[in-house]
Amino acid sequence: MRRDELSVREKAVLGELLQPPIVIPAGSDIVRQHSSPQYSTLILDGFAARYVMLMNGSRQITELNVPGDFVDLHSLMMSPMDHGVVALTTCTVARSPHEGLRRLTETEPHLTRLLWMDTLIDAAVHRQWIAGLGRRTAVARLAHLLCELYLRLEIVHRAGRGRMELPLSQAVLADVLGLSEVHVNRSIAQLRSAELVKWTGRAIEICDWDDLVRQAEFDPTYLRLTRAPV
Repeated sequence: MRRDELSVREKAVLGELLQPPIVIPAGSDIVRQHSSPQYSTLILDGFAARYVMLMNGSRQITELNVPGDFVDLHSLMMSPMDHGVVALTTCTVARSPHEGLRRLTETEPHLTRLLWMDTLIDAAVHRQWIAGLGRRTAVARLAHLLCELYLRLEIVHRAGRGRMELPLSQAVLADVLGLSEVHVNRSIAQLRSAELVKWTGRAIEICDWDDLVRQAEFDPTYLRLTRAPV
């Protein structure tokens, strides 16, 4: 792990908590808003998103989830859920019953701290997205999202050498960035014209990382990527 180390025994403990993988079709809820799940879900493959649905049917995505994310650890302590989690692509997931997670918090202090840290990083991501929605320009908002996703995917070996895949439609990006699809399209065009990215379908190549970071005013501190054992 980039942030900390797990012992062989701790890896075995985590493995025993997880049920066999299942496949969730794209567009299906992994967790329904206002539900009370009895398990938390680890994404093994695919992209998912936390969202809040308003009464008028509009949706705001509040975080994107990538492989390696526990998407609903919150449900262990906060039930019913105040948000939902949807599979944006076909997702392979493994569920961990809350009963086992509760036992873990009583017997495995190091693993408990790591899971706690996971929820703290979630909160940090939300703060950055709120700052982006309130203060960043549309182009800076998109640039910031690309920087964040690249580093998160790099941790789990799904990105490297400036390249990553982002299998999300512009409609989904609009829900992420709080923009119209037209505005998302224009923002992508601006990043391309500035030669910061090459964006073809789902394939993205970051041509100038330093300039993209400057455009986004991106500070990765909130992702806690340094080795600092808890």
